[in-house]
Amino acid sequence: MKASLRVFATFCIGGTIGFIVDAGVLQLLVTGLGWDRYSGRLISFVTAATVTWLFNRTFTFHGPRQHALVAEWARYLLAMSGGFICNFAAYSALVYFFNIDRQWLILAVGAGSIAGLGVNFAASRYWVYRHHPHPAPAADDGKKTPRS
Repeated sequence: MKASLRVFATFCIGGTIGFIVDAGVLQLLVTGLGWDRYSGRLISFVTAATVTWLFNRTFTFHGPRQHALVAEWARYLLAMSGGFICNFAAYSALVYFFNIDRQWLILAVGAGSIAGLGVNFAASRYWVYRHHPHPAPAADDGKKTPRS
């Protein structure tokens, strides 16, 4: 399997885990605690994004880190906000126009997850976890420099 396809597949596994967390937290907030379907989604998204960040930093984009742990998490959440715009738009459209009730919110969460997938993958791969190549060592031209 090509390396880039393997990275994408692993990212999708993390996304599936995030989807389960997202839908579960949303269901708990809406059905169990009486939150509305929109504000509950904000909390469930941040929770799911944190879970996918942990998965992706460990399995999908492992390697040298350029940022401290909390800075990387904040950068990841910022990067995922682009995908969340797509995600929340799809979710909200289904909830509003089709009046998806509490028991079927998982369908709207799933549609939202698919809508944000490409944006989230690109933001993760090319911004959050981009590895800068190490500079090549200077060419040795054979000249000695005097020591001080």
